[in-house]
Amino acid sequence: MLSGMYSAAAGMAAQQQRMDAAANDLANTSTTGYKHVRIAFRDLAYAAAGHGGTSDVLLGGGAGATAIGRSRSQGALKTTDQPLDVALQGVGYMAVKGRDGRPAMTRDGELGTDDKGRLVTANGLLLDPPISIPAGTAPSDIKIAADGRVTAAGRPVGALRLVTVPNPSALEGGPDNTFLANAASGAAAAAPRTTTVTQGALEGSNVDLGQAMVDMMDAQRGFELASKAITYQDQLAEIANGIKR
Repeated sequence: MLSGMYSAAAGMAAQQQRMDAAANDLANTSTTGYKHVRIAFRDLAYAAAGHGGTSDVLLGGGAGATAIGRSRSQGALKTTDQPLDVALQGVGYMAVKGRDGRPAMTRDGELGTDDKGRLVTANGLLLDPPISIPAGTAPSDIKIAADGRVTAAGRPVGALRLVTVPNPSALEGGPDNTFLANAASGAAAAAPRTTTVTQGALEGSNVDLGQAMVDMMDAQRGFELASKAITYQDQLAEIANGIKR
């Protein structure tokens, strides 16, 4: 009897995780370069239904939700005509250095300069390697080529380092709109030459607002259904206890 309650509770937890992911996607529909989280369900542990574990019939422990990575689909490009705004087209990320000094990656190309003239992201993260713009350079004199090379008033000052990983969907979401490589994603390496940089534009979030709303409502209905299953299990247990008396 209690196994039914455990399975329903597991279903509630899974739907809550799915709802949290959908809510996070909705909150980032306007975040530059954001990639939506993909959630899947998995079976939990099975146990033999018979006494002594000899039965061929197995009872499942319910379902659990797990994040299977982030979507790699391209977000829509928005033209800004700002010389320090860049958008990546194709596979890859810009290499940056996190606040803790760890290597990180981002597709948020809303760049600016810090008090030392170094290019930084909108969240203040330095590019890796750093690129310094000479003092007094007018923004209109900064050019960023399709391969990431940066020139200031016609003089080369560095290049955006474009990187990718063997399994981008397994990248871990980090702070400040970044992605972090891990064992599942593989180590960062140079992005393919087909990846290009567009100056004066930004890549929008790839969240489909309509689909995210549908996913949230579906998760809410699933949560309600699982909670009702617990109520029914409790009623059945009450009936069984009444019969015993």
